[in-house]
Amino acid sequence: MLIQEFTRDDEVAKKVSTDLLRRPDVVRETMRDDTVRFLVNRAQFDNSDQTRETIRERTPAVRKIEHTVEYLNLAGSCHQFVAALGRLVPRLRGQEFSEDERETVRRGIARVRAGAEWLEAAIDNGEFTLDEQLTQLLKGE
Repeated sequence: MLIQEFTRDDEVAKKVSTDLLRRPDVVRETMRDDTVRFLVNRAQFDNSDQTRETIRERTPAVRKIEHTVEYLNLAGSCHQFVAALGRLVPRLRGQEFSEDERETVRRGIARVRAGAEWLEAAIDNGEFTLDEQLTQLLKGE
């Protein structure tokens, strides 16, 4: 009889999988399969998300802490960007750029501008989803 027949029941399959994955050689070989590795990683992320959500539900203060951390990251990112420009731009004095270099920087500026406008709109109207066109622009496509 094949193992597939024994493991049709989910509970049996979980038990067999757990027992097999406790064997280092089996795990090492199994994780060489890209699909298996992807599914295991996906399950780990899903489990982490579920645990995080359970903690948020049980401890309302966690949401406030997360908000504060995210706010500080956002404000810090804006500050870092402006500070980096403050350091870099003055050092460009006297340098000449090719048309390709200027165009590359202009494309980067367009991406920064689009990102800044998206952020400003998101903060003003509470819509924080990223549409496909903006995604492509931010990726530089």
